[in-house]
Amino acid sequence: MKVRYWVNYQRIFQKILFYTSLFIFLQCFIACKTKDSGTYKTWEVYRGDDGTNAYSGLDQIKKENVKQLKVAWTYKTGDIADYFSVECNPIIINDILYGISPRLKTFAINAKTGREIWVFDPFKKDGKGGGLNRGINFWTDGNEKRIFVFAESKLIAIDAKTGNQIVSFGENGYVDLNKGLRDYQGTEWHENVGNTSPGVIYHDMIITGSSVGEEYGSYPGHIRAYDVRTGKMKWMFHTVPQPGERGYDTWPKDAYKTAGGCNAWSGLSIDRKRGMLFAATGAASFDFHGGERVGQNLFSNCVIAIDAATGKYIWHYQVSHHDLWDYDLPSPPNLVTVKKDNKLIDAVAQITKQGFVFLFDRETGTPLFPIEEKPVAVSKMPGEQSWPTQPFPSKPLPLCRQHFDETIITDISSEAHDFVLKEAKKYDWGNIYLPPSEKGIIQMPGFRGGAEWSGACVDMQTGIMYVGINDIPNIVQLIERKENIAGEFDNMNMQQAGKILFTRNCSACHGADLKGNGQFPPLLQIEKRMKPDEAKNVIEKGRGMMASFNKLNDEEKNAMVSYLFKTNENKNFIAKQPDSLNTGNNTRTRYSLKDYLQLLDQNGYPGVKPPWGTLNAVDLNTGDILWKKPLGEYAALTAKGITNTGTQLFGGGIVTAGGLIFIGASQDEKFRAIDKTTGETLWEYQLPAGGYATPSTYEVDGKQYVVIAACGGGRQRTKSGDYYIAFALP
Repeated sequence: MKVRYWVNYQRIFQKILFYTSLFIFLQCFIACKTKDSGTYKTWEVYRGDDGTNAYSGLDQIKKENVKQLKVAWTYKTGDIADYFSVECNPIIINDILYGISPRLKTFAINAKTGREIWVFDPFKKDGKGGGLNRGINFWTDGNEKRIFVFAESKLIAIDAKTGNQIVSFGENGYVDLNKGLRDYQGTEWHENVGNTSPGVIYHDMIITGSSVGEEYGSYPGHIRAYDVRTGKMKWMFHTVPQPGERGYDTWPKDAYKTAGGCNAWSGLSIDRKRGMLFAATGAASFDFHGGERVGQNLFSNCVIAIDAATGKYIWHYQVSHHDLWDYDLPSPPNLVTVKKDNKLIDAVAQITKQGFVFLFDRETGTPLFPIEEKPVAVSKMPGEQSWPTQPFPSKPLPLCRQHFDETIITDISSEAHDFVLKEAKKYDWGNIYLPPSEKGIIQMPGFRGGAEWSGACVDMQTGIMYVGINDIPNIVQLIERKENIAGEFDNMNMQQAGKILFTRNCSACHGADLKGNGQFPPLLQIEKRMKPDEAKNVIEKGRGMMASFNKLNDEEKNAMVSYLFKTNENKNFIAKQPDSLNTGNNTRTRYSLKDYLQLLDQNGYPGVKPPWGTLNAVDLNTGDILWKKPLGEYAALTAKGITNTGTQLFGGGIVTAGGLIFIGASQDEKFRAIDKTTGETLWEYQLPAGGYATPSTYEVDGKQYVVIAACGGGRQRTKSGDYYIAFALP
C-alpha cells in the first residue's frame, strides 16, 4: 500500500512539475515574443522592426473607434529652424520616447505624458547646428544602455539614462565618419561625410551607411561596422570595389581612388536569424554624367546582401545600370514573407524612385517575378557611354507614370495647360530612361520619386505593401564647364573666382541669380541674415538638405563667401588645388546640373495631370496593385472644384493590426488614418506644421498611442514648427 501511494504521489509531483515548467516556459515565451519585434507590439528600432516594415500588431485603435482619437500630449523641442525638416521616426524603450529636434538635439521624454527627461545638444560647444535625421539606435547590455545618433560627420554615443555623452566611445566621445574612406597620398581630403538615417545594431556592433556628396570627387559610401563600446571599426564593405574585389571590373581602372557615391544613405535592414544585412545604395557621382565612370558601376543602385558579422558579400541585384538620373534606391529593403505557389518565402522587397517594386528571395537574391532587361535610349553626350539596357520587373506594374508626352500635360485649366506646353517644348520628351542632355529633358518620374526615403509599410499578416508615390516631372539640363586642373584660379579676383565656384557647386539649388528655386532658399542680401563666418561654416558643414562642401579648400570657400557678401574685391585668389588631383592634363571637360527644377505651371502646381501624390496598396504575394488613392489636397484648387489632386509627399506611413494606415506626408499638413482595405480616409487632424516624418505607435499602461513629428519646413517649403504630437483614444 505504501509503495502504491508513493507511486501516485510521484506521478502527481511529475505532473505538477511538468505543468509548472510548461507555464513558466509559456510565460517566458510570451514575454520574449512581446519584447521581440516578431509580435510587432513594440517600437524599439527605426521603422518598428528589423525589416523596416513599419507594421504594428497593436489593435486598440481600429476602424470602428478611430474617429474618437484625441491629442494625448504635445512636446515642443524649442528650436524651430526654417530650412530643416524633422524626418525622425522616434523609438520607444520602456515607456521612454527618444527623438530628434530640428537642430539635431536628441531628447528623451515620458511616452505617456510627453514630459521632458533630458536633452543632448551635440553643438553646444560649436553654436547652432541642424540638418536631417530620421532616427536613433538603442543598445543595451544589462544595466548599460546607449543611444547612438548621427550629427553632421559624427557618430555619437549617449547614456540613455542621463543624456550624457559617453566620452570613452571613439575619439573624445564620437566616431569621425570621414576617416578611413579614402586617402590622397597620406592626406585625408575631408568632405564632412555624414548620415541622415540610423544604422542597425547587430550583437555588439552598430552598422551604418552614410550621406556623401554627389559631385565629382565625392567620397564613396562604404558600409561600416563599429564596436558599440569602443567605436573601433570592425569591418568595411566597399561599395566602390577595390582591386581584386567583386565588381572592380565594372569601373575604369583605379576608379576607387576618385569615384564616389554608391552609399546606403536611407538606412539598413537585418535578418538576425540568418545573420544577413541588407542595404540599398544610391547613384555613383557625378549623378547625371558618367564620362569619368564608364561601366556598369557596381555597387551603385543595388540591393546588397552582406554577412552582418564579417561584412562579406553574399548577393546583389542592380536595379539601374550606370545611373544618369539620380535614381538612388531611396529606402532600406523591406524584409517580408510572401506566399507564392502555396509556399511561404522569406523575401526582400525594394521600392524605387522609378515607381518599381522589385521582389527577391532573401537567401539567394533570385527574383520572385521575372525581370526583363530592355533596350533603352543611348546618350549622345560627349564622353558618355550609357548602358544599353535597364531592368524592368514584370510585376508589380509601375506605381507612377514613366513617360512624358502631350497627353499627360496638366488640364486643371486651359491657362495652365498652355503655359506648361510652351515650357515643355524647350526640352526633349520620352520614356523613363531618356538620357540627360545639354538641351534638357523632362524626366518622368523625377528624381524625387516615385517612392522616396519615407519607404513602404507592409502588413506582416497579409503581405500587402502600402507606399506613398510622387508623380511629378523634373527638368534635367546639363551645362558644360571647362576646368584647368591646377592653379585654375591663381591670381584671379576673389569675387570672380567665388562666382565660378558658386555656379559649379551651388547654382543648381540656389539659382545662378541667387533667387532660389522654391525648394531651396534665396541667397540675395544674405548679409542681412548671417555673417560671413556663419556662411563659411554652412559651406563646410552643410545644413538641412544642403550637403557639405568641405571638399573645397579653404581659399575656395573664402572666395565663395567673398562673392556672396561682395567682400575682398581688391584681393586675388592665391591657393592652388592639391597636386594629388592633377591628372597631368591642363584642362578637362565636366558637366553640372543647371538647376534642380520641377516642371510647374504658372501658379506653381505640377505640370502634369493629377494625381501628383498617391497612396498605393500592392499585394506582394500576387504582384497586383489593389488600390491607388490621391493623398493630400490644395485648398485653393479644392475651392475651385478641383479635387483629388494629391500633393508631393515626404513622409512615411505605418500600418496596424487595427486595420489602419497612419500617414502625414502631404503638403496640406494633415495627419490621416486610412482604411487599409479600401484606402478610404476615416479620420484626419490638421497639424500645426507638416508631418514630413514616419509616425510610431506604442503601448503604455494598456493604452495605444500614435505619435508623429510635425515640424514642417525643409523640402516642402511649408511653415516650420517644432512639435511632436501623440494621439490616443479618450
